[in-house]
Amino acid sequence: MAVTRYATHHDVTIAYETFGNLATGEPLLLVMGLDFQMVWWPDAFCELLVDAGFAVVRFDNRDTGLSTHLASSRRENPWRALLGGTAPAYTGTDMLDDLESVLDAVGWESAHVLGASMGAGMAQAMALLRPSRVRSLTSCAGLPATAGALRRLRYMRFGVFREFARLGEATTHEEAIDVLVAIWRLLSSPTQPFPEEWARQVAAVSHDRSPRDPRTTQRQLAAWSRSRLPALSTLRVPTLVISGEDDPLMKVSGGRDTARQIPGATLRTYPGMGHTLPEALWPDVVAELRELAGRAGAARPAGASA
Repeated sequence: MAVTRYATHHDVTIAYETFGNLATGEPLLLVMGLDFQMVWWPDAFCELLVDAGFAVVRFDNRDTGLSTHLASSRRENPWRALLGGTAPAYTGTDMLDDLESVLDAVGWESAHVLGASMGAGMAQAMALLRPSRVRSLTSCAGLPATAGALRRLRYMRFGVFREFARLGEATTHEEAIDVLVAIWRLLSSPTQPFPEEWARQVAAVSHDRSPRDPRTTQRQLAAWSRSRLPALSTLRVPTLVISGEDDPLMKVSGGRDTARQIPGATLRTYPGMGHTLPEALWPDVVAELRELAGRAGAARPAGASA
């Protein structure tokens, strides 16, 4: 079992866990999406990455899990936050500072960065604003981080939100776990076997670490709703873009447009993949990450340190 450690900067503490040898493995930072804790990066996926030569770090974004939780004066509509109508409790730049604090804590000057969903946007922003710390970029189940609020809506599928609304509010421990499992099921591949046992175990761990706060969604959305980033065309880091052709939340055009805007980016779209990475695709994805790391290594200056 991975040991939880903490990185602290200013008044924020970020919980993180590591897999593999941090000194000898290729450094890989995993960035989770909106409102989910790091434990939703499967341990078995992290171990597969270690077997492929990576050292892996995953962490809880602020406002989730064991990291610092902020406060909101009231609960607001997440759509209002997405469209920039909610005053942010913190900014996207603050969340990038969190990423850097984790890199500093493990002693990495730079790392390959893989982000999923909102984490894909964070990974893109990190590569744009802190390029010296990003060896390669992998954007998974995301859209162009530079897209404005209205453009983001064009990439989204709205049917799943009706299903989310039907889940209601949990009032007991068991209901909270059931809701988390149901959310993961709605986001998962519609054609791949659903990992029921794993999802229920992780949902229980997630709830026990920190019960889900619905206001986290609005705060994290608000943090990025007003961000202004340089054009993706300015990126010069080796990039892989992964999208599911059957993603119930995000149209595959989000991935295609991301790859189109980043010079030299490789695009991989997978039939049957939803908004999560099904286990059947792990070997192929790890091979793609390994190839990307090779390209990034070839592009790094001789003698560059970890």
